[in-house]
Amino acid sequence: MVADFNVAKSPKDIASYASILVAVFPICQIMTIMYWSRLSDCIGRRPVLIIGLFGYLVSSLMFGISRSFYWALFARCINGLLAGNVAVIKSVFAEISDDTNRPRMMSLLSLMWNVGSVSGAAIGGIFADPASQYPRIFGHIEIFGVFPYLLPCLVGSSVTVFGLVMSIFKMEEALERKPASRTMESRTSHTFPALSTSTLSTNSTDMVVEHAQPVQRSMRELLTPTVVRVMATNVVMGLGVAMSDQAYPVFAASDLSDGGLGFAARGIGVSLAISGVAGMYLQLSAYPKLERKYGALDCYQHGQMILIPVYLAIPLLSLLASSKVSIDTNTPVLPSPSWMPFALHTCALWLLLVILLLARTTGTVLVFTSINLLTVNLAPSKSELGFMNGTQQIALISTRIIGPIIAGAIWTWSIKHSFPYPFNSHMVWVVCAAFIAVSLYMSHKIPESVNTFAAGNDKYESDDDDV
Repeated sequence: MVADFNVAKSPKDIASYASILVAVFPICQIMTIMYWSRLSDCIGRRPVLIIGLFGYLVSSLMFGISRSFYWALFARCINGLLAGNVAVIKSVFAEISDDTNRPRMMSLLSLMWNVGSVSGAAIGGIFADPASQYPRIFGHIEIFGVFPYLLPCLVGSSVTVFGLVMSIFKMEEALERKPASRTMESRTSHTFPALSTSTLSTNSTDMVVEHAQPVQRSMRELLTPTVVRVMATNVVMGLGVAMSDQAYPVFAASDLSDGGLGFAARGIGVSLAISGVAGMYLQLSAYPKLERKYGALDCYQHGQMILIPVYLAIPLLSLLASSKVSIDTNTPVLPSPSWMPFALHTCALWLLLVILLLARTTGTVLVFTSINLLTVNLAPSKSELGFMNGTQQIALISTRIIGPIIAGAIWTWSIKHSFPYPFNSHMVWVVCAAFIAVSLYMSHKIPESVNTFAAGNDKYESDDDDV
C-alpha cells in the first residue's frame, strides 16, 4: 500500500513510511484512552463501546478510499482518537467474571485480539487490490480499480457493523450503580414515619453516598513496587512483540537479496492466518488449565522462554528461501520429483514457517493473556480496576508507538549496510529476542502474590447492613 502511494524515495524506505502509518494509531490512542476509560465510569461501558465501534467503522472506510499517504495517515489518526474500547472491555470482563472463570475470560479477551489481528492481516493480504489479484471476479468493478484497498476494509467493517448492532440492541450495561441513597430514604421513612425525605440530615446523606461510592486511592498509593515491576516488564515485553509484529510483514515481503522471503501479499496473508489455529486452541482450552495449575506469573515467564528462540530462528527462513536457486546455474538446489507439485525447498520453507509461527503464537498467547490477568489481580479493590487497566493499556500503547518505529529504523539501516550477523538484515530479530530476554529477567523479581485476585473480597455490603 505504501509503495502504491509513491511517497518513498526508494524501495528500501518503504519500511520507514509503513512504520509511521502503523505508529500514528497508538500515538493518537494514547492521547484519549484515559478519557474514554474515565467516561465509561461515568456514563457506563455500553455507550463508550458504541462510540468506539462507530468511530472505527467510519475511519476504516476512510482508510479504504485512501489514494495518498497523508489521507491514510489522517484516517489512522481518527481511528486512534476514537479507539477507547480496549481498556473499557477489560473493565467489562472484570466486572462480569469471578474467581472461577476469570482466567477463561481473560483468555477470551486475548483470543479476540489475536483472531482479529491474524484475520485482519489475512483479509488485508487476500483481498488487497482485488482487480489485479482476481480479475475475473473484480476486474470489471471500477471502484476496486480506483480504490484497490477498499475491499479488505469493507470486509473488516462488516464485522464492526455486526458488533455495533449487537451493542445497541443486545448488550446490557455491565457497570452496576447501586441506588443506595434512594434505598436509605425509603427505609428511613418506613422505619421512622415522623421523618420525611426532606428531613434527612446532611450527614446521613453524605454517609450513604460515601458508602455507595468508595473513596479511590491516590495514584501514588496504587503504584506500589509490585505494580511498577509488572508494568515495567509489560513495557519491555511489549516492545519486543510490537517490533516483531511490525517486522514480519516487511520481512516476508522484502526481496531475497535484502534478507526477506520475497512473498506476495497473498502469501503473507496465508502465513498469518495459519498461526491463528494454535491461538484459538490455547486461549479457549489450554490456557485456563495451565493458569490453574501453574499460575499466571509462571505462564507469563514460559511464554517469554518460547518467544526468545523463535525470534532467533526466524532468520533461518531467509537463508532457506535464498538457497532455493543456485547462483551459478540458476537451477533449484533441491529439485523435486516429477510427482511432487512443489519443490522440496518450498515444502521445507513452509514447514519451518508454520512451526515458527505456531510457536510464536503460543508464546504471544501466554504472555498477553497472563499480563492481562496479572494486571487485574494487582487492583486492590474493584474501584481501582479502571485505573489498573488504563495504566496497562497506556504501557502497551506506548510499545506500539515505539516498537514499529524502532523495527522500521533497524530494518532500513541494516539492509542499507553490509555488516555481518547480527548487524545484517537479521538484526531486528536479535533485538526482539533481547527485549524479551530482559523482560524475562525482570519478571523473576515479581512476587508470587500477583497470582491472587487482590480485589476478590471487595464487595459492597448488603442494604440490610447499611441500615
